[in-house]
Amino acid sequence: MTQPFHVRAARTPDVPRIVELVEPLVARRILLGKERVDLYGALQEFRVAESADGVVVGCGALHVMWEDLGEVRTLAVHDDWLGHGVGHALLATLEDDARGLGLSRLFCLTFEVDFFSRHGFEDMGGETVDPEVYAELVRSHDEGVAEFLDLARVKQNTLGNTRMLKTL
Repeated sequence: MTQPFHVRAARTPDVPRIVELVEPLVARRILLGKERVDLYGALQEFRVAESADGVVVGCGALHVMWEDLGEVRTLAVHDDWLGHGVGHALLATLEDDARGLGLSRLFCLTFEVDFFSRHGFEDMGGETVDPEVYAELVRSHDEGVAEFLDLARVKQNTLGNTRMLKTL
């Protein structure tokens, strides 16, 4: 039987646990590392999955990139909770958040192609955006925007990852 959990907005006391969830995936080069200060700064973007006994067992974030485009970031589930629907519930919540913000597309950069494919994401291949939007986005200092645009300056961090997109 699957243990119960629920998804909620992240709070500041959750950041150390988010770090614990993400660090092994960073060490395995599955996720890009984030400084703790950046996690606190982006806390409003995060949702966490919390077990019935109050332990954060998963996390994920939604970052707005453009008027219609958001990025799913830092989606991580504790190994003991893999296969229990935690990742699915987090992603579904982030998609609901995206719709609530008026977004119609979601981007992710991932090694977990099968997971995201099962949830309607498709490999972007060489797809990009209109030249006018590109000209605006390329001004951003955000690494996620650079990943979306497939800019050379992030290539060393993204080798082997797949750029995926979903229309909501």
